[in-house]
Amino acid sequence: MEIMGSGSEGSSETVSTQSSLISGIPDEIALICLARIPRRYHSLLKCVSRKWRDLVCSEEWRSYRQKHNLAETWIYALSKDKMDQLCCYVLDPSLPKKGWKRIPDLPTRCLKRKGVGFEVLGKKIYFMGGCGWIEDATDEAFCYDVSRNAWSEASPLSTARCYFACAAMDGKMYAIGGLGSKSVDPHSWDTFDSDKNVWTSHMDPNVVPEIEDTLVVDRKIYIRCGSSAVSSHVYAVVYDPLNGTWQHADADLVSGWRGPAIVVDETLYVLDQSSGTRVMMWRKDTREWEAFGRLASILTRPPCQLVAIGKKIYVVGKGLSTVVFDVDKAANMDGVLVSTSVPKLPSDDDVIRCKSVSL
Repeated sequence: MEIMGSGSEGSSETVSTQSSLISGIPDEIALICLARIPRRYHSLLKCVSRKWRDLVCSEEWRSYRQKHNLAETWIYALSKDKMDQLCCYVLDPSLPKKGWKRIPDLPTRCLKRKGVGFEVLGKKIYFMGGCGWIEDATDEAFCYDVSRNAWSEASPLSTARCYFACAAMDGKMYAIGGLGSKSVDPHSWDTFDSDKNVWTSHMDPNVVPEIEDTLVVDRKIYIRCGSSAVSSHVYAVVYDPLNGTWQHADADLVSGWRGPAIVVDETLYVLDQSSGTRVMMWRKDTREWEAFGRLASILTRPPCQLVAIGKKIYVVGKGLSTVVFDVDKAANMDGVLVSTSVPKLPSDDDVIRCKSVSL
């Protein structure tokens, strides 16, 4: 009986060892060690065992890295190639010399769509709606889990849309305005609750179908609507989630919003591409736009999109040509911002949207 007991105990210890992340170390300690491995090696960690793979792909892993300032932010770009097909690319800013890498396996039935939504919520990139030359707007949605490097179907929009605005804030995602089928009210927007995995539709007469750009500033969603039928001035509407209403945005802020925009440390920057590429900055205290500096025309290939990581702004243009400058450290030489660049791709892809994801 003693021998059997000893054997049973040994078997139990073997099972326990096999089920642990690292033999002889409690899982909570193993997490502390593994979570400090740079993100570029996470694909290798997933090859060690199923348990390691599940950990790296889990929300626990992402939350731990976020909480302990270990998360690394990569940039994702949605573009259209010379065959008029959509494609996605990723850039690891810690390895700029390696440049952009193409993400495979974008769902085939989405490749020819136009006017699609591209937004980030948590560790997932959502690809929503869109239409084709002979295809009406769709409510289909897909998501790309950056930890699993895999596409999957997502909960469909409650309203079929194309050429609409997207925004994410406080754990929710918004699909606003745009065009849809004739039976759909264009003055509507959808809200996605990730906890319930459902979209909810809303309506407001201040929401317009013609969307040019969107931006989140001071926990409010701004929608730039372009020129109205009776005026050549740019105008915008703003959504305050606290009271759930839309209203017209202040004209002084909107007056300088004439290109892609980004917020860095609560300061709004806009890339004016009307004549070269000039960066403008919004001064909250004086409520005026101020020239921050211009970028060397030899480095940028408009039309460009903006994305920010920390104090750095990435200007991504045609062919995914990328220029980077730090808003705190960028010195001016005759008005030109000192910047660095990322190796170009041998292509002329048009960049549609850029987003960042921390993991």
